Order: sequence, then C-alpha cells, then structure tokens
Amino acid sequence: MQAKVERTTAETRVTVSLELYPEQAVQNISTTLPFLDHLLAGFAKHGRLGLEVLAEGDHEHHIAEDVGITLGQALARALGDKSGIRRFGHAVVPMDDVLVLCAIDLSGRSWFSSTVKFRYKQVEGLSTELIPHFLESFAREAGMNLHLRLLEGGNEHHKAEAAFKALGLALRMAVERVGAGVPSTKGVL
Repeated sequence: MQAKVERTTAETRVTVSLELYPEQAVQNISTTLPFLDHLLAGFAKHGRLGLEVLAEGDHEHHIAEDVGITLGQALARALGDKSGIRRFGHAVVPMDDVLVLCAIDLSGRSWFSSTVKFRYKQVEGLSTELIPHFLESFAREAGMNLHLRLLEGGNEHHKAEAAFKALGLALRMAVERVGAGVPSTKGVL
C-alpha cells in the first residue's frame, strides 16, 4: 500500500511518496525546514514507513501546511478502502522530561485535538504555531482522528519530537494487518 502525491501551487511545490509496508523503510526528507525534516524523519522511522518528501516554497508557513496536506492525501490514498487494518492506534512516548500520548482512528472523519502547547515562538528555527497547523492539515486530509496529550514536561524540542514519534508509532499500530474486511460496523470507512 503506497501512494505518491504532488501538489503545486503559486506558493509551493511538494511531492510525497509514502509506503506503509516497505521491505526496507527508507526516508528521504527535504522540506527546506530542517526541524520539520527532523520531525518527519522521527515520524517515519518509528512508523516504519517508506517516506520521501521533497518541498520548496516561498514561506515556512506555506511549506509546512502544504507538506501536511500532501502527506495526509498520500496516507488516505495508500490506505485505499482500509480493508484488513486495525484502524485504531495509540502510543505513549517518553523523551527525557517529556511524556506524550497519541491516539488515532483512521475513520475517514477528521478531528484534531492537542494539549501539546509551546511557550516560545520558535523551536530550532521553526515557528511553533506551524507544528499544530501541520498536524491538523495532515489529520484533515488523511481523514483521521488525531489526539495528542502532553502528560509531562517542558522542553520545546522534546515536546515536538515526542509528538511526531508517538504519531508514527500509533499509525504503525493502526495500519497493522489484522484480518479481512473493513473494520467498521457500517461496512465502510
């Protein structure tokens, strides 16, 4: 299950290739935003995903938003009708002083909720307001419920990194093959 999505606007050019069950999970990520690259690498590594993201644009806000949109669309396409997947996933990730919980549902309905808040305007050169904006764009386009809870801690870098790693682990659980058919009493997701 894989997908490639390209998004070209007057502001950005983004290409995302996503493979859910790669033989070898290779990541190639270049968004021109080094900390976003780092977060996406953690997400893909812990999700055991094959992920290529190539992005460029006129402003960090446009790049982060469009990468979130494109990644979400790629996930939705890669999942197809979602036959045989677990559907739900969760993870709790400690990272030094930080503890983050992530829970997702690949329901086809989008929702984003987060208590991961940042005290500073930037972390590692990336505007912290772009982190929840990226995640909300991703969840919306993927058709996923995404809940993040900061249970402990204050280090800004660790909060963001633990959230993305927890998302990768939760996604790995949710896409696990557990049987046949669509995991819904409705018969569709």
